[in-house]
Amino acid sequence: MFGTMGRALLAVLALACASVIQAADEPQTANQPTIHEPAIHEPIVIKFAHVVAENTPKGQGALMFKRLAEERLPGRVRVEVYPNSSLFGDGKEMEALLLGDVQMLAPSLAKFEQYTRKVQIFDLPFLFDDIDAVDNFQRSPQGQSLLTSMQGKGILGLAYWHNGMKQLSANRLLLEPGDARGLKFRVQASDVLNEQFRELRAISRKMSFAEVYQGLQTGVVNGTENTWSNYESQKVNEVQKYFTESNHGLVDYMVITNAKFWNGLPPDLRAELEKIMAEVTVKVNQEAERLNRDARQRILASGTSEIHPLTAQQRADWREAMQPVWQKFRDNVGADFLQAAEASNRPQ
Repeated sequence: MFGTMGRALLAVLALACASVIQAADEPQTANQPTIHEPAIHEPIVIKFAHVVAENTPKGQGALMFKRLAEERLPGRVRVEVYPNSSLFGDGKEMEALLLGDVQMLAPSLAKFEQYTRKVQIFDLPFLFDDIDAVDNFQRSPQGQSLLTSMQGKGILGLAYWHNGMKQLSANRLLLEPGDARGLKFRVQASDVLNEQFRELRAISRKMSFAEVYQGLQTGVVNGTENTWSNYESQKVNEVQKYFTESNHGLVDYMVITNAKFWNGLPPDLRAELEKIMAEVTVKVNQEAERLNRDARQRILASGTSEIHPLTAQQRADWREAMQPVWQKFRDNVGADFLQAAEASNRPQ
């Protein structure tokens, strides 16, 4: 009897196994997705924030980067551009980048001195003769090394974008170094720029870009320094009578990203974004020259302000007056960097 019952039990088990196998082979219903179905990935979002208007070189560059990235990497990347401090202002954007709340910025070079002192080379007054000299230096080994010098602090430089050469503005005419004595000038947060005006016996006041117009209008500051395109975009000519075409310094940006974010991108995607950035950089720097030239002409045509270029002798006097500033920061920037910068003024 036991043999008969055992055979019956085996038969039941065999039927049960066959039913399981058959069920596994049957097509799954619409409510049961196959495990082999590829996952649908959301595009990688890159938030690109900046503090200036869209009609400036930086503003145009950010939009160009967005357009090309989304055209060439459809469905894989979405770039969100936030101009005019609409996401983070001057004082918060670097912290936001390091926290991962924004992925790309293009701060003024003056903003990086707390991360590397060598970047102070760009703020030394009357060091570079013109924008061609700036290009020569930024292409040099010293200039290129600055882009990767902050990776240990979570910041990776991708490119240098020009805004242009700086001009002085004030509520009185500035032609000789002594003309600035006693005036209050808005500056970015930069030790070099503070020292620049201290050497002129003027007063420097740190102020965000968005506050400049009101500060000049109310007399909190009497003057400032900036490029033609930035002056026009913020309508500074409405509250400043005199501009000195000094070309004494540089407003440039380093396009940066969160190093961990960038290095974590898929290699092929990262390579294409770097290629796009290089292409955009060429166009941004060409556009910067045009925008500044046109902005200068519109300021002049507005009739609200006077523009006074420095003569060769006046420029030499300003350069001589700024030598103590160079000497004070020589050790910070390094003798090799200063030598390379001075050499950049010669035709390459």
